[in-house]
Amino acid sequence: MQVRPEETVAEFVGASKRYGEVLAADRIDLRIRRGEFLSFLGPSGCGKTTALRMLAGFESPTGGAVLIDGRDVGAIPAYRRPVNMVFQHYALFPHMTVAENVGYGLRQRRPRMARREIAEKVEKALATVRLDAFGPRRIWEMSGGQQQRVALARAIVNEPKILLLDEPMAALDAKLRGEMQRELLDLQRSLGITFVLVTHDQEEALAMSDRICIMGKGRIAQIGSPQELYDRPANRYVADFVGKANILSAQIASREGGLAQAVLGNGAAVTVADAPGAAATEAEIAVRPEALSLAAAGAPLPEGMTALPARVTHRTFLGDHTEYLLEAPRVGALQVNVPRQAERAAGGHGMGAEVHVLWPAGAGLVLAAG
Repeated sequence: MQVRPEETVAEFVGASKRYGEVLAADRIDLRIRRGEFLSFLGPSGCGKTTALRMLAGFESPTGGAVLIDGRDVGAIPAYRRPVNMVFQHYALFPHMTVAENVGYGLRQRRPRMARREIAEKVEKALATVRLDAFGPRRIWEMSGGQQQRVALARAIVNEPKILLLDEPMAALDAKLRGEMQRELLDLQRSLGITFVLVTHDQEEALAMSDRICIMGKGRIAQIGSPQELYDRPANRYVADFVGKANILSAQIASREGGLAQAVLGNGAAVTVADAPGAAATEAEIAVRPEALSLAAAGAPLPEGMTALPARVTHRTFLGDHTEYLLEAPRVGALQVNVPRQAERAAGGHGMGAEVHVLWPAGAGLVLAAG
């Protein structure tokens, strides 16, 4: 979707950052929409944190520009930008109470704010994160999840236009992380502030984001909604990083109407979605594990599916589904995720079992080169 200028709260215009010989960010072009939840997602060293720090004002671009509300902020220090950041380890002051931590930024403003006004803003911020009665407590008396809420309250009390989140849930356990994800989403929707999250956790980005910016080698590999990135990854890098995918070599026999007829290494033909503008006859195909299913080797095969002979090499029960790893001759390793109800109906397949991997027409996608 094209972003209209009035919808844009921040923008990277050919923004680059070099540390000596290392190019950490390479000509990033990106418009951040007002009120959206945007995530930078990628492995360590991909440039996502560098992008966030340039937006925050902790780093200055060595090329290009960073704009907020259409204004180049390259010469504006971090403390004068309309942004606030929640750090991975929260950076709270242990010698201060919760209320003193939340009000710290307000007390630094010039001209000075009245104490009563500061107290009212602090009280409102704590209520927003559901810590109304915790103002007098010390930081060391708070749990990890409560400390994160204190950090959020301290960030939103200044009413920033953009709230930056630098892997704020990395230190939380899985259950608390899920709870905090929902709380962050509720907070973002109630405040209407633009949230920009940096994370290496793909599930976190998929669960929370309006759009995800996949980073690799300092550049944007692809940007889109979670569903767009999952269903239509631009290349192998994105397909590998967002969710799980079987990536197989194939020969493209024909193309028509956005579909491709692909021949796998064992000679089996499958119908898959084609990549826009693709023309090569040799290609890689990505197919998600949940798009495939299994049948016992001797069972009758349903119509409209390609059957690939395979052997079960690993079987892992994961509660709502069972993960099968298989070896298909002249095709390679495959992963198939079978929902629990289907597993119960079929009776499951043991280690070493000979099975058929069933590939429905239209499952899978030809990946663009790169």
